[in-house]
Amino acid sequence: MIKTLPQFYYHQLKNDPKKDAFTQKENGVWISLSTSDFIEKANQFSTGLINLGIKKGDKVAVISSNRTEWHLTDLAVQQLGIINAPLYPNITEADYEYILNDCEAKIVFVSDKEILAKILNIKDRLPSLKHIYTYNKVEGYPHYSELLVSEIKEEEIESAQKRINEKDLATLIYTSGTTGNPKGVMLSHQNLVSNVLASEERLPVGENQRALSFLPLCHVFERMIDYLYIYKGVSIYYAESIDVIGENLLEVKPHIFGTVPRLLEKVYDKIIAKGADLTGIKRMLFFWALDLGLKYDPLVSGGAFYNYKLKIANKIIFSKWREALGGNVVALASGGAALQPRLARVFTAAGIPVLEGYGLTETSPVISVNSLLPKGTMIGSVGKPLKNLEVKIAEDGEILVKGPSIMLGYYNQPELTKEVLCADGYFSTGDIGVMVDDKYLKITDRKKEIFKTSGGKYIAPQVMENKFKESLFIEQVMVVGEGEKMPAALVQPDFNFLEGWCRRKKIPYTTNKEMVQNEKVKARYEKEMKILNVDFSNFEQIKRFELVDYVWCIDGGELTPTLKLKRKNILAKNKDLYAKIYC
Repeated sequence: MIKTLPQFYYHQLKNDPKKDAFTQKENGVWISLSTSDFIEKANQFSTGLINLGIKKGDKVAVISSNRTEWHLTDLAVQQLGIINAPLYPNITEADYEYILNDCEAKIVFVSDKEILAKILNIKDRLPSLKHIYTYNKVEGYPHYSELLVSEIKEEEIESAQKRINEKDLATLIYTSGTTGNPKGVMLSHQNLVSNVLASEERLPVGENQRALSFLPLCHVFERMIDYLYIYKGVSIYYAESIDVIGENLLEVKPHIFGTVPRLLEKVYDKIIAKGADLTGIKRMLFFWALDLGLKYDPLVSGGAFYNYKLKIANKIIFSKWREALGGNVVALASGGAALQPRLARVFTAAGIPVLEGYGLTETSPVISVNSLLPKGTMIGSVGKPLKNLEVKIAEDGEILVKGPSIMLGYYNQPELTKEVLCADGYFSTGDIGVMVDDKYLKITDRKKEIFKTSGGKYIAPQVMENKFKESLFIEQVMVVGEGEKMPAALVQPDFNFLEGWCRRKKIPYTTNKEMVQNEKVKARYEKEMKILNVDFSNFEQIKRFELVDYVWCIDGGELTPTLKLKRKNILAKNKDLYAKIYC
């Protein structure tokens, strides 16, 4: 029985060793590392850490995009009882300074010279940091390979492995947060291992499959899925970057991968745009198939005639969608944010099942997830809770969870820990939800983001925002109006789509600002909002909105690394537009 994280790697070595356990592109060529070579290299790495004097309980930070070396470092430190503290490669120097000092990291591994430069800029303010190593070779700085000692200290490594208790702290994962300093979530070996094992039945993974990994490994979602891949003998291929994900899908032909709704939204929008460019019978067939897909429901039979038509649609239209993803996809695991139900419907109908799940860093992460099991998926829900968890809904609608995957607490923040971990062991998620048919969990909003208008009406912004983003014209939207007479919205257009629309309508523009201030553009968005408003009660409907003239992004401070809205930052940057709405 697996009880600690290192045992996942050794389980693969014993039960299903792979020639391509970990694969990444180097100088344009896919380079694989076998399970046995990976384990040997990790043991060399562990020996190097022992020689450095890094010991059980010490913190090691990893700041890198996804790559084989990430997992190599993970096993090397975990099997010695050292704590892995992974960080996003795209956060600010101020965040690096805060986190590295908070966890008192003794050694940091960085992927490239750009991240190295950030760490060097703050090194004088990091008293605990003793060593910096790089994964890419950077002249004048030590490469991680210098720690790969040929004479492995096998007895010391085995002894260290035996001393690891399943309830020991394994990792510190700092949540990006939408306000304030990041919080260090303490997860034990038991937390992550129990979540992997409980999620096994929900994801159709197995031997001789390939997974494409591109969501950040420093985020618990991708990390947990990777452990599941390793446990089940799935070969992991690391995408070069999100910019060439389409090419990598065709090269790797994966059977499964984790994704976030925003990526699926972009894929869907591109598919629709291509369909709109078709003419004649091809265009008619495309939208006929799309309409069939949008009516799909795994829990309700469409009848023999519907199934017959869907079979035809899969052969002549949806087969091309599957080919664009490599042709082998068994399922996609979606998390990190709410998935638009229409995307789950149409992709699943197209033979690309999207299994939406829900969880938090604090829950390691999966609380519930849809599956391919009989009646395992309810579209619009986040599936059934895992069998090893107790989930209940508090009187105010908040989702409470209890079980072996609940975090140990927040590092160095006992008071914050007490706020979310109840005496009876339940964790307060901060999310509002309901149980449908006493089986499926459905998320309705974030507790802290629900607000009240001056008329006393409660507004759940996430539900509305998710609906508005169904529009091809809208990339991001933030519903506002706390304490005001009505809700309103700040809208970030999908500028690529809007530019194409302007060209077709012969609307001149030279900048985004000119585009969003054009009266015809404003009128088109007015029409779009009226269409989208019909699903909401009169008091919820967005009757006033303003278009922003720039893209919301991580570097700009509008989005967290997991693409959640930083609402206070967005309001602060657009206070003039907010004032214009409520003038």
